[in-house]
Amino acid sequence: MSRFQGDPMVANTAKPDEILADGKAAGSGGRKKLIVISIVSALLAAGAGGGYYFWQRSKAAEVDKAVQLKKKAFFFDLPEITVNLAGAPGQERPAYLRLKLALEVEDQKIIAEIQPLMPRVLDNFQIFLRELRPTDLEGSAGLYRLKEELVRRVNASIYPARIEAILFKDVLVQ
Repeated sequence: MSRFQGDPMVANTAKPDEILADGKAAGSGGRKKLIVISIVSALLAAGAGGGYYFWQRSKAAEVDKAVQLKKKAFFFDLPEITVNLAGAPGQERPAYLRLKLALEVEDQKIIAEIQPLMPRVLDNFQIFLRELRPTDLEGSAGLYRLKEELVRRVNASIYPARIEAILFKDVLVQ
């Protein structure tokens, strides 16, 4: 037996701050605990975040469903409109635009208000559409601008009644 085996103070070479309550050195066991605690806390935070996300998502879906149930749309078909478009200088052949449209309203009573004013609405359409050039209608941006302008003109013609949107059923530029 060596002379240091029986003496616990001499055999333990750990620093005083690394000695645990039972007299053993802290070593790598403390690091393992720290890693396990950090992993568990990260998993808890991720679980809480995921739970909150799905809770908000289901809440938003309920709100969307309620809005869709409330909002009923009614549609009013307009007669087909055919106009010749403004030509570019030097263009020999005229260009034509044919539209089939539907008005979207939120109440069927508005349709009854719109019908007597249809000559005014169609007149506003004719005046506006005849000034367009074929290049004004190119691409989805051109059709979007056309839709927005037609909605504005219809709402101005039928005020105080109001439509929600215009739906293109058929658009032909020839």
